[in-house]
Amino acid sequence: MKKIGILHGMERSFPEAFVERINKMGHKDIVAEPVSIDKVEQGEPSDYAVIIDRISQDVPFYRAYLKNAAIGGAAVINNPFWWSADEKFFNNALAVKLGVPVPKTVLLPSHDRPTDTGEASFSNLKFPLSWEKIFEYIGWPAYMKPHSGGGWKSVYKLSNMDEFFNAYKETGQLVMMLQEEIIFEEYFRCYCIGRKYVRVMQYEPRNPHHLRYVISGKPASDKLVKQVHDYVLKLNHALGYDFNTVEMAVRNGIPYAIDFCNPAPDADVHSVGQENFEWVVEHAARYAVERAQQQKAGGDNLSWGSYVNNSVAAFLKSEKPATKTTSAKSKSTKK
Repeated sequence: MKKIGILHGMERSFPEAFVERINKMGHKDIVAEPVSIDKVEQGEPSDYAVIIDRISQDVPFYRAYLKNAAIGGAAVINNPFWWSADEKFFNNALAVKLGVPVPKTVLLPSHDRPTDTGEASFSNLKFPLSWEKIFEYIGWPAYMKPHSGGGWKSVYKLSNMDEFFNAYKETGQLVMMLQEEIIFEEYFRCYCIGRKYVRVMQYEPRNPHHLRYVISGKPASDKLVKQVHDYVLKLNHALGYDFNTVEMAVRNGIPYAIDFCNPAPDADVHSVGQENFEWVVEHAARYAVERAQQQKAGGDNLSWGSYVNNSVAAFLKSEKPATKTTSAKSKSTKK
């Protein structure tokens, strides 16, 4: 019997519906349940073939548990090693490389020095930064937000230089990024599961939370929805996320990827609405079962994105000639 576990915090509607949906599918050799953790011993496998992670971004103990479970053969969704390495500024840089439009963005050092560092720790950092050039490049209004994400915590909308420096002082040791504002005509929030199931949802982030999926007016054009759909797949294939949301703002007919590092996205029925909730429960359950059926006990069952896979492939390719040369030289010496 293979077990699919869901690791979650205070949320209830999605985890409960997810477990119930899988258990009603009638697979004799697969069962779903909330993850139960007791003794975590290094290198020992967990009880789960698949684990859906909804909470480790807030609980470092869970992140360490999931890495250990992955070593033991669990297919962890999302990959806890990549999730630990990724952040929103890198997301934007990768999108530029992929040809997906993103807002103009710059990375800023933390206003306060990190603990246990001094002036000498920053001898490679130009001071002061070229603030005028940065502001000219980004323009006003602009958004300042943590480079690693964190929902809407420490996010500032700024209209001028004075507002920027006042807000910057409040950010302490957070590494921030400054980003141009995209004044949009349309906005989408898209679920992407398994890098193949996509739900494109019209979304209005300026509405109250419970009304953001309630859109008045005509639906988006098929051509625009198709373009958004393709960008969503392109981003998630590169990043390697198997459960993610991508938010896209449309300016002058061009979709800009605004936020696409959401590996534990909101899936609560009260905020996403019944129809979207039904879709995400069904497709998350379907994909978890697929991964359980593919899972090989004790093997490496994690998935990685094309960015990492291509980097590894390029490295291995570069190593092959050196290996052959060494081998030939070794044989010649023996003679």
